[in-house]
Amino acid sequence: MTAARVRRAVRRVVRGVRWYLREISGDAAYERHCLRHRRERPDHPAPTRRAYERLRRDHREHTASSRCC
Repeated sequence: MTAARVRRAVRRVVRGVRWYLREISGDAAYERHCLRHRRERPDHPAPTRRAYERLRRDHREHTASSRCC
């Protein structure tokens, strides 16, 4: 393997790990929400991360359909 191929492989792995961590941490979901919010409501400020997480939690609690308890 050449050095260039190794660098490309390492970059690909790092990008994959970064994507995975952003998805499980919620960073990607928040960014998607902000983009959609700016597109649909450009005259309103996007919610803070804390406010977004609160909205998400409240939505999950009120729309839970497959709980055991």
